[in-house]
Amino acid sequence: MSHLVDAARLTDLIAADARILDVRWKLGRTDGRDAYLAGHIPGAVYVDLETELSRHGHPDEGRHPLPSTGQVQDAARRWGLNAGDVVVAYDDAGGLPAARAWWILRQGGVDVRVLDGGWQAWQTTGGAVEAGDVVPEPGHVVLADISGGSLTIDEAAALAASGILLDVRAPERFRGEVEPMDPIAGHIPDAVNLPTTAHVDECGMLREPDALRRTFAERGITDGVAVGAYCGSGITAAHTALVLAEIGIDAKLFHGSWSQWSNTPGRPVATGE
Repeated sequence: MSHLVDAARLTDLIAADARILDVRWKLGRTDGRDAYLAGHIPGAVYVDLETELSRHGHPDEGRHPLPSTGQVQDAARRWGLNAGDVVVAYDDAGGLPAARAWWILRQGGVDVRVLDGGWQAWQTTGGAVEAGDVVPEPGHVVLADISGGSLTIDEAAALAASGILLDVRAPERFRGEVEPMDPIAGHIPDAVNLPTTAHVDECGMLREPDALRRTFAERGITDGVAVGAYCGSGITAAHTALVLAEIGIDAKLFHGSWSQWSNTPGRPVATGE
C-alpha cells in the first residue's frame, strides 16, 4: 500500500469520510493557522506542529523533541480521530511537516497517508477550498507508543558506525560550511549526506520508485541494510523516512537530530565530505 495519495484519490477519500489534517508550517513562520483559515481542503483540521507534533524541551533535547504518546493522543482526539479512520496529512512545504504527522501517527497505529505535492497540487488540480476553522466532534482514538521507531543520541552514533545514518540536510550544512540554526556546524561522524530534496521533482511530487531506489542504492541503502535518518531538528528527516517506506525500506529517525547533537557537550563533530 502506498503511503501517498494524489489529489484525485483524496477527493474519493474525503467522500468516504477520511480525516484530513492541514499541517502547514515553515521555519521562520510561527505557524500556518492564518493560511489555513484563509483557505484549506474541505473538512481539514489545523494541526500545530510546534505544540501538537512536538513539545518544548531543553536545548540538549533538540529544537523539536518528540512529544509523548499521551500528548499526541490528546491532539488526535481534538482532530476528531477514531479507531479505524483513514487520515491524510498535507502541507505547503514540500511534504516535510506532513511527513512528521505521518511518521508519528503511523507509529501510533493509525492508517495515515500524505498528499503528494501538498496544497499546491490540490490547487493545481482545481480541488475545492473552504475558509474558516473546522472543529470536529472529539474523537476516541487510542494510540500505540509512538517512540518505537526513534533513535536515541547514543543509538544514532552507533548506527553511523554499524549501518547507514543519513544526514538529509543541505550539502553545505553537512560539510560544515554554514549553520543557520544550531551552535556548531558539521555532521555526525560517519554519517552519509543525501538531502531529502533529491527525492521530489520541481513540482514537489515524489519521483518514480525506480529512480528513488537508484538514488538510495548509490548511498549503499538497499533491502536489509540498517538505516536511520536525521536533519536539523527531526522534521525533514521524517520525509526521508516516508520516501524509504514508499520503496519498502523501514528507517529509524533520530528525532533530536543535529540540534540535539550540537547542543550536547562532548559529541564529536565532522566536517567536509
